[in-house]
Order: sequence, then C-alpha cells, then structure tokens
Amino acid sequence: MTIPEVFKEYIWLVETISRHERITFAELSDLWKRREDTTGAEFSRTTFNRHRDAIMDMFGIIIDCDRRDGYRYFIYNKDVLHEDSVQNWMFSTLSVSNMLAENMALHSRILLESIPSGNDTLQHIIRAMHDNRRIMITYRRYGAAAANSFSVAPYCVKLFRRRWYLLATLRRWQYSSSDNESDEQFGVFSLDRIEDTVIQAYKFTIKPSFDATKFFNDCFGIVVGDGTKAERIVVRAYGTEPHYMRDLPLHHSQKELKQTDDYTDFELFLRPTPDFKGHILSKGQWLQVISPQWLALEIKQWHQDAINRYSAISDQ
Repeated sequence: MTIPEVFKEYIWLVETISRHERITFAELSDLWKRREDTTGAEFSRTTFNRHRDAIMDMFGIIIDCDRRDGYRYFIYNKDVLHEDSVQNWMFSTLSVSNMLAENMALHSRILLESIPSGNDTLQHIIRAMHDNRRIMITYRRYGAAAANSFSVAPYCVKLFRRRWYLLATLRRWQYSSSDNESDEQFGVFSLDRIEDTVIQAYKFTIKPSFDATKFFNDCFGIVVGDGTKAERIVVRAYGTEPHYMRDLPLHHSQKELKQTDDYTDFELFLRPTPDFKGHILSKGQWLQVISPQWLALEIKQWHQDAINRYSAISDQ
C-alpha cells in the first residue's frame, strides 16, 4: 500500500508529539527538517495548523497548546489512541502501513495475518450503509446444504477475531406474512459466508435509539439474540495469563480484584455466550471460572468431556 505524502506527515506529527509528550513548535520544526524525506524543507506554521485541523477531522485526535508551559503542544485526548474506534483503527492502519512501506526490504521477515472477509463484499455493505439501502444477500450457514437469499437492512459492521461481521435487521415476513418494516429482528452474518450481495433500491430508516457500541456493550464478541443475560463473572488466571489479561483485556468491563503469588482474580460483566465459553476453554488450566457456579460447572463438564475423548489414547 502506497501512503500519500500528506498522510505520512499526519502520522509523523502525531507520533512525534505523542513520543515527546510536550514539545514547542521550534522543536517540531527542527525535527521536521531532520526527516529523511523532507530534504531540509521548512515546516511552516500554516502547514502545521492545517495538519492539526485535518488530524482532528479525520482521526479525532486533538493537538492542543499549553500557553502556560512555554507554548508547548501535546495530545489533548491521548486516550483516543487506544480506543476501539474507526478513527483510531484508520490511524493505526496508516501508521503500520507507512512503517511497512518504508521497510519493504524486510518484507520476508514481517509476517501478517489475513482477514477472510472479501473486500468486494465489505465495500458493497459499507456503500449500502452510507445510502441506507437494503441488501439482498446470499448466505450459506455452516452445515447448510444450500445457501439462502434474503433482504437485510445493514446497521453496522464489526471486526472480531480476524473476521468481519454484519449486524443487520431481517424482516420477519420471511418467516411470516407480516411486511411491516418496524417488525424486524437483528441478525449477525459472517462476511466470509456471504456468497453474493446486491444493493437494492429500497431504503430503510435506522431506529433512532440504535447505538452500535451500546448494542455490543455486554457482548464478548458477536453472539447476540440468544437470550443470554449479562452477569458478573469472576475468573482466576494462573501462570503468565494475568499478564496477558492486563495487556489485552477480555472485555472493557474487566477489573482486577486480587493478586497473589499463585493467581490473580479478574471481574467481568458480560453475557457468557458460547464464544466467551470457548475462549475460557481454550485457556485450559490457566483460566478458571470462580463464579457464577453454574458457569464454572458447565466449563468443568466440557473439560471432562474433552478428557473422556482423550481417555482412549494410550500413554505409551
């Protein structure tokens, strides 16, 4: 991916100010001239102010000036650099892409993960979302003998565990005689299971109360609508697992309760849906559910089922 020069300048400006925490315009200008790709060109205040405005508009990053601290510039809302937002994702992607573009000689030593989403499908969905138009999708569920086609209203897309998902409302008239647009239900569709998309002429109106972030607030991933209620969950992490959980929290509600020499307890408030249970199981002996008891017993039974499957294997 080739990064336009102006985006490289945006990235450099944010990263430089963030790294120095507080920096004067004179210091910025001096560092600017020492960049390899500027050939000693001056960094005018007009260019700086124009970049500040563009960075705010595109990425929501505010570069402010503290007049009481020698007119030093700083990132006013530094937390935005760590948020799960489209703006932060865009900035992070551009930043990484820029770094990779400048180090193409190392391409065989920089390994990435692919996302099996299909760019055409994602583009069609986002275009339909922009125009508030319904989409006819052809979707094949795992285990289904054939694909089904139906009309959906695309509300949002979400990236989770290297897969893109579409949250859309599905008209109940596909299952009944009702054709009332307000009589719809939400469904989640994996983009890699969508075989075809056709943007329709029919428009839809997003429910005024809909908020994508709030919709998934109590979710571990993308499982919704299965009736699972959110509740307080306490998990106990052993070995090096507490470090991983601190660096990469399982959920935004995660709180650390107690730390000992042997383990650390964490509290979560979410819906213990199958994707969450699967994650707990994948951690084996390093992650234990303490409460609620019903969940601890269910995870225990699943571990026992796995042991039973391995019991026929000889130790020799």
